[in-house]
Amino acid sequence: MGSQTRVCPFPVIDLSDEKMKAGTEAWVSACRVARTGMEEHGCFVVRFDKVGESLCKCVVSAMEELFGLPVETKAQKTSEKLFHGYLGQVSWIPLYESLGIDDPFSMPACQHFANIMWPQGNNRFCERINEYAKLMGEIDHIAKRMVFESYGVDMERCKLMIESSDYLLRCQEYRPPKNDEDETGLQPHTDLTITSIVHQLNNLNGLEIKASDGIWRGVDASPSSFVVMAGDAFKVWSNGRIRPCEHRVTVSSHVKNLRYSTGLFSFCSNTFEIPQELVNQQHPLRYKTTFHHYDYLHFFDESKIKDLDTRIQAYCGISSNHE
Repeated sequence: MGSQTRVCPFPVIDLSDEKMKAGTEAWVSACRVARTGMEEHGCFVVRFDKVGESLCKCVVSAMEELFGLPVETKAQKTSEKLFHGYLGQVSWIPLYESLGIDDPFSMPACQHFANIMWPQGNNRFCERINEYAKLMGEIDHIAKRMVFESYGVDMERCKLMIESSDYLLRCQEYRPPKNDEDETGLQPHTDLTITSIVHQLNNLNGLEIKASDGIWRGVDASPSSFVVMAGDAFKVWSNGRIRPCEHRVTVSSHVKNLRYSTGLFSFCSNTFEIPQELVNQQHPLRYKTTFHHYDYLHFFDESKIKDLDTRIQAYCGISSNHE
């Protein structure tokens, strides 16, 4: 659970490489890596040095200030959208607490969130979170371009998906378990998103991903290491080729510090269609061609279907009776 460096068990793309420009051999190779990672494990790891140790420390400081507020204050962040509000003090995940910041690329949106937490405002918090979120957004946009290009899907459609995406930055705190508590920080799950960019901020490991061989493997924390995960919606978009990333978080009782991480989640504000390029004789159409993302979230909330394939099939499988 420490921060010792190991060989990463998942495909890695180094966006810090100066040769990584669209159209170059390095770019084409990286696109193949992105697609392979998404299809086999539901994820790949990105090295991105624009987010350095200094900015990470600033974000951790901002999160310490945020989670240090009274529960009554944090609970004022509510939302009609699933998983967009405050989550904490939950009996089955007692180590976990999180808050969602809607539209974090927008400074006014960050200020709106801060005004809920601090009625007098908190400009320093807003500046740090906004700068950090925009850099995570760069990773998200590049990752989507790589996946689209690897499948030969028109880049204009990628642009439309990015432009129609809603983004949520979840700030997450995990406390160490007490003597009689389980080490589960978050139970195994897939995200309901298009993509999720996960960053372990303060060099404390805990994120584990179920690899293609069924074995749970950890990803080492690093200021410049980000995990790009596929969500349920990306599986539908890809006509079933992409595997949503099943992941969990464990918190070692040997670590006494609070663990901080973030997740940048993307949702489609409009509908999207399965690209024709992804439907052929080898990959016949598996789902209804039009996907309503927020309707899917509502369906998940109502149905409580935990099994991923059953859930997606019930919502938009061609043989489903759900309309």
